[in-house]
Amino acid sequence: MAKANYIKIAKKAAATQISELRKVNKIFDKNFIQAINIISNCKGKIILSGQGKSGRIAAKISSTLSSVGIPSFYVHPSETTHGDSGAIEKKDVLIIVSYSGNTPELTGILKYANRFGIKIIGCASKKDSMLLKASDIKILLPKVREADPTGMVPTSSTTLTLLYFDCLAVALMNKLKFSKDKFKIYHSGGNIGKNLLLVKDIMITGNKLPTISINKSINDAIKIINKKKLGLVVVINKGFVSGLITDGDCRRAIKNLKKSNKIENFMSRKPMFISENVPASKALSVMSENKITSLCVPSEKTLNKKNKKLKAIVHVHRILDFGVK
Repeated sequence: MAKANYIKIAKKAAATQISELRKVNKIFDKNFIQAINIISNCKGKIILSGQGKSGRIAAKISSTLSSVGIPSFYVHPSETTHGDSGAIEKKDVLIIVSYSGNTPELTGILKYANRFGIKIIGCASKKDSMLLKASDIKILLPKVREADPTGMVPTSSTTLTLLYFDCLAVALMNKLKFSKDKFKIYHSGGNIGKNLLLVKDIMITGNKLPTISINKSINDAIKIINKKKLGLVVVINKGFVSGLITDGDCRRAIKNLKKSNKIENFMSRKPMFISENVPASKALSVMSENKITSLCVPSEKTLNKKNKKLKAIVHVHRILDFGVK
C-alpha cells in the first residue's frame, strides 16, 4: 500500500477551506449592519450560545468581544433550563450560533428569550430553521463544503462562522473607537499588553527622580546617585536639563580631583531624550543601540525645543521588570 502523502492531504484541506471562506463576502449585508448597531447600543451583556462545535466557536466569539471592551460571556444552551437562564436579562443581547439552526438543545434558550423579549442574533445556514425563525436579526450563512473526506465534519463551516464574527468584532472596534490604550487595559498580563506599554506607563517621576543643580559638587552627585539607586543624576540649570553624570563618571573624577569640584566640568552635555508617548520597547532599543541604561523624558511642551524640562526618566531595569523585550 502506498504511503499516504499527509502534506498533500493537509494542503488540499486548507485549499478547500480557503476557497469556501471567500463566500463570507456575500453575507456582509444589512443584517451585518443591524448586528453592529444592536451590539454597540446594548445596555447589558452580549451572551453567546451554541451546541457542540458551534458552541466552541460561540465561546471564542464571546472571548473576542470581551477582549475589545464589550462585556460578554458564553452560556451552554442545555444549562439554561437548569438555572443558567437567570444570568440573561432583558437588556442583554443573545447571539446564538448553529450551522443547521435546528439543534434541539437550543429550544429552551430560544423560548426563554422570546418569552422575555430578549433580542436574538441568530446565525445559521438554513433560512427556515428554528433558530432563524426565532431571531430578531437573521445571519444566514452560505452552504459550504467541509474539508474532511466525508464532507460532514465541521471544518469550513466553523471557520467561516469564526471569520464572520471576527470581522464583526473589527467593525465594532472601529465604531467604538477602540484604541491601543484600551487594549492594554484588557490585556495587561500577556505579551501583547507588555509590548504595547508606552514610556509614560513605566517611567520614573516625582521624588524618585535623581536631579542635581549644576552648581553642586561631585560629592553631592555621588550622594544623590547612592540615594536614588539609578546609577546616574540629571544636572539641572535654571529649570532645564543641562547634562547628565553617571556613577562611573563621578568615581573616575573623584580619583584625581577634590570632592568640592563642580559637576559641570565632568557631566555629559548631550543626554539622550525620548518622548513619553513612544513604546517602551522602542526606548529599550535606543538604550541597547547606544549602550546606555537610561533616557531622559522631557515635558511634551519642551520635547522639540533646545532647552528641555525634565519630566521623568525611563530606566532599562524598569523596562525589563515589566517584561518588555
